[in-house]
Amino acid sequence: MSYRSVFRTGLFAGQTHIVTGGGSGIGRCTAHELASLGAHVVLVGRSVERLEKTVAEITEDGGSASYVSLDIREEQAVKDAVAQVLAERGAIHGLVNNAGGQFPSPLSMISKKGWDAVVNSNLTGGFLFAREVFNQYMQAHGGSIVNIIADMWRGMPGMGHSGAARAGMMSFTETAAVEWAFAGVRVNSVAPGFIASSGMDRYDPAFAETVIPQMRGYIPAKRMGDEDEISSTIVFLLSPAASYMTGACLCVDGGSSLNTKLFPLPEHNRMPAQHAFHRAVKPKAVKD
Repeated sequence: MSYRSVFRTGLFAGQTHIVTGGGSGIGRCTAHELASLGAHVVLVGRSVERLEKTVAEITEDGGSASYVSLDIREEQAVKDAVAQVLAERGAIHGLVNNAGGQFPSPLSMISKKGWDAVVNSNLTGGFLFAREVFNQYMQAHGGSIVNIIADMWRGMPGMGHSGAARAGMMSFTETAAVEWAFAGVRVNSVAPGFIASSGMDRYDPAFAETVIPQMRGYIPAKRMGDEDEISSTIVFLLSPAASYMTGACLCVDGGSSLNTKLFPLPEHNRMPAQHAFHRAVKPKAVKD
């Protein structure tokens, strides 16, 4: 069995794409889909074990992948990583700024250390990677960048540090889209809603047991999303199908960002998932 992408075979043949946070969750899924479409995918992350496992999966499935282990918050490490990829591959056609993370906490309880860690992971690291990919390659050759943000449109109570960082990444996306258009670089973003991704299993057990089960009730689609539903949107934005899109944000959230909480949401099962990722594993925190 292989990845069941809706996009045509060989869409990214001969191309090199970087996926940060590529060892798990949405990044892992995206790396698999890009590789299934012919790209060589360079996975970036801190856990060598996860990166090696994902590279092995892609290779076993007939794809091409490699990895660079680093902390995206360290400027020199990012500069060196981009230079390494260019030395080995000669080009960077696409960048998926997916790496990030957060922890549930009310604003009053977030320390400066905790705030800085989340903002640096979800905003600064993505900026550094985009800047270096642009300066070292895309400024002369063009390309596409996709930044992963979140459903932070009405704030993110309980995760204010992440909301602030993701809103900053949205503004960065819009600014870069204007400043870098002259070079043929498209910069877009994807805002996932409640996605059944492995990252959920890293939350505090109390949060997983009390908050996650309630999420479905606030989603008009009446289900959580799957990782491959984010991946296919990322692939679309990287592809020629989005050739006239830059500075845009695509919300992939089953309508949750539109829910006023006042409109009743009838139970239904009329919006089935695509089930494209053959190696998908549901997080333990999601029961259905």
